[in-house]
Amino acid sequence: MNAAAAPGSAWALLRLASPQLPIGGYSYSQGLEMAVENGRVSDADSARHWLEDQLLLNLARFEAPLLLAHCQAAAQDDWPRLLQLAAEHRASRETRELQLESRQMGYSLTQLLDGLPELDQPARDCLAAADEPGLALAWSLAARAWRIDPADALAAWLWGWLENQLAVLMKTLPLGQQAAQRLTSQLLPVLSQAQREASELPERDWGSAPFGLVLTSMAHERQYSRLFRS
Repeated sequence: MNAAAAPGSAWALLRLASPQLPIGGYSYSQGLEMAVENGRVSDADSARHWLEDQLLLNLARFEAPLLLAHCQAAAQDDWPRLLQLAAEHRASRETRELQLESRQMGYSLTQLLDGLPELDQPARDCLAAADEPGLALAWSLAARAWRIDPADALAAWLWGWLENQLAVLMKTLPLGQQAAQRLTSQLLPVLSQAQREASELPERDWGSAPFGLVLTSMAHERQYSRLFRS
Protein backbone atom coordinates (compact mmCIF):
# COMPACT_ATOMS: atom_id res chain seq x y z
CA MET A 1 0.00 0.00 0.00
CA ASN A 2 1.07 3.56 -0.65
CA ALA A 3 2.65 5.38 2.30
CA ALA A 4 1.70 8.90 1.23
CA ALA A 5 -0.35 9.41 4.39
CA ALA A 6 0.33 8.10 7.88
CA PRO A 7 -2.01 5.33 9.06
CA GLY A 8 -4.97 6.81 10.87
CA SER A 9 -4.13 10.32 9.70
CA ALA A 10 -6.81 12.77 10.81
CA TRP A 11 -6.13 14.79 7.66
CA ALA A 12 -6.94 11.84 5.42
CA LEU A 13 -10.13 11.08 7.34
CA LEU A 14 -11.29 14.69 7.19
CA ARG A 15 -10.54 14.70 3.48
CA LEU A 16 -12.69 11.65 2.86
CA ALA A 17 -15.57 12.92 5.01
CA SER A 18 -15.46 16.48 3.69
CA PRO A 19 -18.50 17.79 1.78
CA GLN A 20 -15.92 19.43 -0.49
CA LEU A 21 -14.95 16.01 -1.84
CA PRO A 22 -15.96 16.58 -5.48
CA ILE A 23 -18.35 13.66 -5.96
CA GLY A 24 -21.63 15.58 -6.04
CA GLY A 25 -23.21 14.29 -2.84
CA TYR A 26 -25.02 17.61 -2.42
CA SER A 27 -27.06 16.85 -5.56
CA TYR A 28 -28.98 13.95 -4.03
CA SER A 29 -31.69 13.72 -1.38
CA GLN A 30 -32.29 9.93 -1.46
CA GLY A 31 -36.03 10.47 -1.52
CA LEU A 32 -36.07 13.00 1.31
CA GLU A 33 -37.15 15.83 -1.00
CA MET A 34 -40.24 13.83 -1.93
CA ALA A 35 -40.91 12.99 1.72
CA VAL A 36 -41.02 16.74 2.39
CA GLU A 37 -43.21 17.32 -0.66
CA ASN A 38 -45.83 14.76 0.40
CA GLY A 39 -45.81 15.86 4.04
CA ARG A 40 -44.24 12.78 5.61
CA VAL A 41 -41.43 15.08 6.78
CA SER A 42 -42.82 18.44 7.82
CA ASP A 43 -40.75 19.64 10.79
CA ALA A 44 -37.64 18.86 12.82
CA ASP A 45 -39.35 16.09 14.79
CA SER A 46 -40.65 14.21 11.76
CA ALA A 47 -37.25 14.73 10.09
CA ARG A 48 -35.57 13.11 13.08
CA HIS A 49 -37.87 10.09 12.84
CA TRP A 50 -37.21 9.77 9.10
CA LEU A 51 -33.44 9.91 9.53
CA GLU A 52 -33.46 7.55 12.52
CA ASP A 53 -35.45 5.00 10.53
CA GLN A 54 -33.08 5.31 7.59
CA LEU A 55 -30.05 4.83 9.80
CA LEU A 56 -31.27 1.92 11.91
CA LEU A 57 -33.75 0.10 9.68
CA ASN A 58 -31.96 0.55 6.36
CA LEU A 59 -28.32 1.63 6.43
CA ALA A 60 -27.23 -0.31 9.53
CA ARG A 61 -28.82 -3.52 8.24
CA PHE A 62 -27.41 -3.57 4.73
CA GLU A 63 -25.65 -0.62 3.12
CA ALA A 64 -23.33 0.15 6.03
CA PRO A 65 -22.11 -3.45 6.60
CA LEU A 66 -21.72 -3.84 2.84
CA LEU A 67 -19.68 -0.63 2.66
CA LEU A 68 -17.54 -1.79 5.58
CA ALA A 69 -16.91 -5.12 3.85
CA HIS A 70 -15.78 -3.22 0.74
CA CYS A 71 -13.28 -1.28 2.83
CA GLN A 72 -12.00 -4.39 4.59
CA ALA A 73 -11.51 -6.24 1.31
CA ALA A 74 -9.67 -3.28 -0.21
CA ALA A 75 -7.42 -2.95 2.83
CA GLN A 76 -6.58 -6.66 2.62
CA ASP A 77 -5.93 -6.60 -1.16
CA ASP A 78 -8.72 -9.15 -1.61
CA TRP A 79 -9.64 -8.10 -5.14
CA PRO A 80 -12.00 -10.99 -6.06
CA ARG A 81 -13.97 -10.38 -2.87
CA LEU A 82 -14.06 -6.63 -3.53
CA LEU A 83 -15.35 -7.06 -7.07
CA GLN A 84 -18.02 -9.48 -5.88
CA LEU A 85 -19.15 -7.02 -3.21
CA ALA A 86 -19.24 -4.24 -5.81
CA ALA A 87 -21.50 -6.37 -8.02
CA GLU A 88 -23.81 -7.04 -5.06
CA HIS A 89 -23.95 -3.34 -4.26
CA ARG A 90 -24.79 -2.48 -7.86
CA ALA A 91 -27.56 -5.10 -7.94
CA SER A 92 -29.04 -3.86 -4.66
CA ARG A 93 -30.02 -0.38 -5.91
CA GLU A 94 -33.82 -0.57 -5.76
CA THR A 95 -34.75 2.33 -8.02
CA ARG A 96 -33.41 3.99 -11.12
CA GLU A 97 -32.59 7.15 -9.17
CA LEU A 98 -30.61 5.30 -6.50
CA GLN A 99 -28.74 3.33 -9.15
CA LEU A 100 -27.81 6.47 -11.09
CA GLU A 101 -26.76 8.19 -7.87
CA SER A 102 -24.33 5.43 -6.93
CA ARG A 103 -23.00 5.21 -10.48
CA GLN A 104 -22.47 8.96 -10.87
CA MET A 105 -20.85 9.47 -7.47
CA GLY A 106 -18.70 6.40 -8.03
CA TYR A 107 -17.64 7.74 -11.42
CA SER A 108 -16.76 11.14 -9.94
CA LEU A 109 -14.69 9.63 -7.13
CA THR A 110 -13.01 7.25 -9.58
CA GLN A 111 -12.02 10.19 -11.80
CA LEU A 112 -10.59 11.96 -8.75
CA LEU A 113 -8.61 8.92 -7.63
CA ASP A 114 -7.29 8.27 -11.13
CA GLY A 115 -5.48 11.60 -11.07
CA LEU A 116 -3.93 11.14 -7.62
CA PRO A 117 -0.51 9.57 -6.95
CA GLU A 118 -1.78 7.71 -3.86
CA LEU A 119 -3.75 5.18 -5.90
CA ASP A 120 -1.43 2.24 -6.56
CA GLN A 121 -1.46 -0.13 -9.52
CA PRO A 122 -3.43 -3.00 -7.91
CA ALA A 123 -6.24 -0.57 -7.07
CA ARG A 124 -6.15 0.84 -10.60
CA ASP A 125 -6.39 -2.69 -11.98
CA CYS A 126 -9.39 -3.35 -9.76
CA LEU A 127 -11.17 -0.26 -11.05
CA ALA A 128 -10.41 -1.27 -14.61
CA ALA A 129 -11.91 -4.71 -13.97
CA ALA A 130 -15.08 -3.37 -12.33
CA ASP A 131 -18.29 -2.98 -14.28
CA GLU A 132 -19.45 0.63 -13.74
CA PRO A 133 -17.76 1.25 -10.36
CA GLY A 134 -20.26 2.49 -7.79
CA LEU A 135 -19.70 4.72 -4.81
CA ALA A 136 -18.99 1.87 -2.37
CA LEU A 137 -16.15 0.50 -4.49
CA ALA A 138 -14.61 3.90 -5.11
CA TRP A 139 -14.99 4.86 -1.44
CA SER A 140 -13.19 1.72 -0.30
CA LEU A 141 -10.31 2.37 -2.70
CA ALA A 142 -10.05 5.98 -1.53
CA ALA A 143 -9.85 4.74 2.06
CA ARG A 144 -7.17 2.25 1.05
CA ALA A 145 -5.18 4.85 -0.90
CA TRP A 146 -5.27 7.26 2.03
CA ARG A 147 -4.60 4.47 4.57
CA ILE A 148 -7.82 4.99 6.49
CA ASP A 149 -8.95 2.18 8.76
CA PRO A 150 -12.13 0.48 7.45
CA ALA A 151 -14.07 1.33 10.61
CA ASP A 152 -13.11 4.99 10.24
CA ALA A 153 -14.01 4.92 6.54
CA LEU A 154 -17.47 3.66 7.51
CA ALA A 155 -17.80 6.45 10.08
CA ALA A 156 -16.84 9.01 7.43
CA TRP A 157 -19.45 7.60 5.05
CA LEU A 158 -22.19 7.70 7.69
CA TRP A 159 -21.25 11.25 8.65
CA GLY A 160 -21.28 12.36 5.03
CA TRP A 161 -24.71 10.78 4.57
CA LEU A 162 -26.09 12.63 7.60
CA GLU A 163 -24.58 15.96 6.55
CA ASN A 164 -26.10 15.66 3.09
CA GLN A 165 -29.52 14.80 4.52
CA LEU A 166 -29.40 17.81 6.83
CA ALA A 167 -28.41 20.01 3.88
CA VAL A 168 -31.49 18.75 2.04
CA LEU A 169 -33.69 19.65 5.01
CA MET A 170 -32.23 23.15 5.23
CA LYS A 171 -33.19 23.73 1.57
CA THR A 172 -36.59 22.04 1.50
CA LEU A 173 -38.38 22.41 4.86
CA PRO A 174 -36.62 24.84 5.31
CA LEU A 175 -34.65 23.96 8.44
CA GLY A 176 -32.46 26.67 9.92
CA GLN A 177 -28.80 26.12 10.72
CA GLN A 178 -29.32 26.16 14.48
CA ALA A 179 -32.19 23.70 14.19
CA ALA A 180 -29.98 21.49 12.03
CA GLN A 181 -27.30 21.53 14.71
CA ARG A 182 -29.85 20.57 17.37
CA LEU A 183 -30.96 17.73 15.13
CA THR A 184 -27.34 16.67 14.73
CA SER A 185 -26.96 16.47 18.51
CA GLN A 186 -30.05 14.26 18.71
CA LEU A 187 -28.85 11.99 15.91
CA LEU A 188 -25.20 11.49 16.87
CA PRO A 189 -26.05 8.64 19.29
CA VAL A 190 -28.12 7.05 16.52
CA LEU A 191 -25.21 7.43 14.13
CA SER A 192 -22.96 5.62 16.62
CA GLN A 193 -25.56 2.91 17.08
CA ALA A 194 -25.83 2.40 13.32
CA GLN A 195 -22.05 2.14 13.01
CA ARG A 196 -21.86 -0.37 15.86
CA GLU A 197 -24.70 -2.53 14.57
CA ALA A 198 -23.31 -2.52 11.04
CA SER A 199 -19.89 -3.58 12.33
CA GLU A 200 -21.32 -6.46 14.35
CA LEU A 201 -23.89 -7.79 11.89
CA PRO A 202 -22.96 -11.19 10.40
CA GLU A 203 -22.99 -11.31 6.62
CA ARG A 204 -25.74 -13.94 6.63
CA ASP A 205 -28.04 -11.37 8.27
CA TRP A 206 -27.40 -8.49 5.85
CA GLY A 207 -30.57 -7.17 4.30
CA SER A 208 -33.30 -4.58 4.61
CA ALA A 209 -36.65 -3.90 3.00
CA PRO A 210 -36.98 -0.09 2.92
CA PHE A 211 -40.37 0.01 1.20
CA GLY A 212 -41.06 3.60 2.24
CA LEU A 213 -37.74 4.79 0.86
CA VAL A 214 -38.21 2.88 -2.39
CA LEU A 215 -41.72 4.20 -2.98
CA THR A 216 -40.62 7.72 -2.14
CA SER A 217 -37.64 7.47 -4.48
CA MET A 218 -39.87 6.20 -7.29
CA ALA A 219 -42.32 9.05 -6.72
CA HIS A 220 -39.47 11.55 -6.72
CA GLU A 221 -38.64 10.58 -10.30
CA ARG A 222 -41.99 12.11 -11.28
CA GLN A 223 -42.00 15.05 -8.87
CA TYR A 224 -43.04 18.15 -10.81
CA SER A 225 -40.53 20.60 -9.34
CA ARG A 226 -37.42 19.48 -7.54
CA LEU A 227 -34.00 20.64 -6.44
CA PHE A 228 -32.27 17.28 -6.20
CA ARG A 229 -31.45 14.46 -8.59
CA SER A 230 -32.79 11.75 -6.29
